[in-house]
Amino acid sequence: MTRILQISDTHLSPTKRHFHDNWRPLCDWIARQNADLIIHTGDVTVDGADVEEDMRYCSALLRTLDVPVLCVPGNHDVGEPKHRHQPVNTKRLERWRRHFGPDHWFHDVENWRLIGLDSMLFGSDEPAEAEQFEWLEQTMHDADGRRIAWFTHRPLFIERPDEGDVGYWAPPPAPRARLLETVHDHNVSLIASGHLHKARDVSLGEVRLIWGPSSGFVVGATLQPANMAGEARLGAVVYEFKGSGFTVEFADIPGLAPFRIDDVLHEVYPPHETA
Repeated sequence: MTRILQISDTHLSPTKRHFHDNWRPLCDWIARQNADLIIHTGDVTVDGADVEEDMRYCSALLRTLDVPVLCVPGNHDVGEPKHRHQPVNTKRLERWRRHFGPDHWFHDVENWRLIGLDSMLFGSDEPAEAEQFEWLEQTMHDADGRRIAWFTHRPLFIERPDEGDVGYWAPPPAPRARLLETVHDHNVSLIASGHLHKARDVSLGEVRLIWGPSSGFVVGATLQPANMAGEARLGAVVYEFKGSGFTVEFADIPGLAPFRIDDVLHEVYPPHETA
């Protein structure tokens, strides 16, 4: 059996330390879990997309954990597709790779191939987007009968796979359709994401869709649609893979402070940074 922890949206920085008090309880909880691997599903940093020191600081923090860690980037780590002020691009991707390694990867455990994807490329029209799609097809083709799980920052959709463009929250319809076709063609069994600072466990046919909560802060209704699905809570997700099966458990983490980004948004992400 392989025990894997999904943590997400830590939003850490050496200068903007608004959510830093939640790092120690997370570390203490991880130390008790006897995990084989940690997967961080993005927004490791407050603003690594523009601040090199955020990347350096957070990668050093992850190295203090006594468990191997794999990460995929979030929007605050590498920017957003075609964003006016902070677009994902080669410079930002190279910064991520210097500190955290590849922005997409695979890791085999039990009878599973775990695939980490850079969801911030979807809809970007950057050369790296096409390269990642090509790599993904080949990586799943070569899985040799293993079941497949994806780990990504943004979920593929919010309410329905055929929904329109939901902007910031999920990839646009065109790359989403291509991803869903790939899911169907290769029998992907699990897609785990972060980004929404909510917990959710639903299925799309034979695919289990997990939204992993943040350990950093929750998002209030002033910044997120009040009717958005999922539970606004802090925590992590525990997966146990055994043979071709797996289990999922949402974990409460003792000691996490219920910070709200709404209360400090103007300090952490000034308007010119998020417009």
